[in-house]
Amino acid sequence: MPSLIERAAEVYDFRTAMRMPELSPAPRPDGSLAKAEVQPPSQDWTPAFSGERQHIDLDRLREMGFITPDGPAGTLAEEFRIVKRQLLLNASGGASGERLEKGRMILVCSAQPDEGKTFCAVNLALSLAAERDTDVLLVDADFAKPEILSTLGLEGGAGLMDALADPAIDLESLIIRTDIAKLAVLPAGRATRDDTELLASARTRDVLKDLADRSPDRIVIFDSAPALAASPASVLALNVGQVMMVVRADRTTESELRDALSLLEGCRNVSLLLNGASYFGSKRKFGSYYGHGE
Repeated sequence: MPSLIERAAEVYDFRTAMRMPELSPAPRPDGSLAKAEVQPPSQDWTPAFSGERQHIDLDRLREMGFITPDGPAGTLAEEFRIVKRQLLLNASGGASGERLEKGRMILVCSAQPDEGKTFCAVNLALSLAAERDTDVLLVDADFAKPEILSTLGLEGGAGLMDALADPAIDLESLIIRTDIAKLAVLPAGRATRDDTELLASARTRDVLKDLADRSPDRIVIFDSAPALAASPASVLALNVGQVMMVVRADRTTESELRDALSLLEGCRNVSLLLNGASYFGSKRKFGSYYGHGE
């Protein structure tokens, strides 16, 4: 009998084989890196965020295996194009015309640490930032072990926890604009022992709702702590419209996945992303059609 993960890979929308950060873009025969066929958004575009602006080192991201605005339209970039499309359809109403409540707020989670949730959250944000009709706010909601800023090479500072603890702080002013058009980041903020209690407050519900309501084009992605390692994920699930659960092939067990999903029942719309799998029989050759397959 197939395992729960194998059944989920057949049933859920996200049946994709994600590669882990050791990937790098495929070089041309002369050793140079191929550039994407699609041009990034114009730098004349004015972002909707009001905070400070910082630089993201795209070369470093590329070396770590992340997709980048100027990178090749290869396997990883194409897979995340598929992943984000269903999320966007849920957020906008899609073919049904019924917009999912709080659908523009997406929680990225995993059952246990080291299953690739931050890798997937950052790549999802980078892919969504290439859309012409969205602003992307990536929130570091792994308060015990935040990794978004270090991954993107951004400087730390006050963040979500500070604003939740002090109503006098304007949360929008803490958002970091980046030089990737349409991508901004909200740091986790100071570490605190009562992060779950702060997240469960009535004020937090209003604050998080306001994050999305500030702009009808804003997609908010929360990179949370693993569901079985820390409690904030279960509370955040109550405040979002979609959960993307990262399942690590050959690592996440059936019992762990079941337990994690039970803790995230506050959000009814949960999709699984199978990470680190290899489909040897797959006919997908993403990237080759663009002239630089991986």
